Amino acid sequence: MKSIGFLGLGIMGNAMAANLIKAGFDVTVWNRNSAKCAELVSLGAHQGDSPKAVAASCDMTFAMVSDPEAALALCQGPDGVMAGIGDNRGYVDMSTVDDKTSKTIAASITQAGGRYLEAPVSGTKKPAEDGTLIILAAGDQSLYDDAKPAFEVMGKMSPYLGDVGQGANMKLVVNMMMGGMLSIFSEGMSLGQKAGLDGQQILDIVDAGAMANPMFKGKGAMQLKEDYTTSFPLKHMQKDLRLAIALGDQLDQPLPTAAIANEAFKQAIKAGFADEDIAAVYKAIR
Repeated sequence: MKSIGFLGLGIMGNAMAANLIKAGFDVTVWNRNSAKCAELVSLGAHQGDSPKAVAASCDMTFAMVSDPEAALALCQGPDGVMAGIGDNRGYVDMSTVDDKTSKTIAASITQAGGRYLEAPVSGTKKPAEDGTLIILAAGDQSLYDDAKPAFEVMGKMSPYLGDVGQGANMKLVVNMMMGGMLSIFSEGMSLGQKAGLDGQQILDIVDAGAMANPMFKGKGAMQLKEDYTTSFPLKHMQKDLRLAIALGDQLDQPLPTAAIANEAFKQAIKAGFADEDIAAVYKAIR
């Protein structure tokens, strides 16, 4: 069984790495705040000294960080992944970034003698814990084949989407739709309750019809309870909407609904809800 590195142990990365350890993989972990490694070390992981050291000692290294800037920082510099990758070892970046960032990282890893796969995920904290993420892989097909056993532990579906950039693009399309849906859903919940309707009855009626979906059911329940425990930070959804709109500009594709949803999430960040769950956009809308 191949040795695996895992860089970035936030809400998603911690759960994903834990599933790999529990499945019997030989896992070495690293996080900028090293205290976050302790729980995984207690499960049987090794702790790496730097991204460079992890990439140099593992057959393939996975990364899960918050945004394009963090993804680039992880790779660059004397202690970055690029400095350690070499010898045809693999680097799988599961962060949500734009296609330009992904292509920049791909070129750097390849130039350093490694293989690169982008593999952003669709899913939040619970699917990460349950190993039911949807993994959107693109890039080096031999690395995709090598990573497949790990993907099968972390997710329920891991299609191969072709050249680097297509995984990033698919993730932005999916999250753009999610952000737009959550924005109009929050408007509907707010309007209905201000009109004197019962919030739970709104949810029950939506759930019984053609609009039924797990996100409305789960996020609606959170909104009624005023429980915004974070499974997908609101600031990250706004980042994804911004990146999707930028892709639309690049491709001359009008995205008026996405632009309006982006403004709703920007207002929620301005109101102080950046680190709460995406469901908290409701607080800014109502």
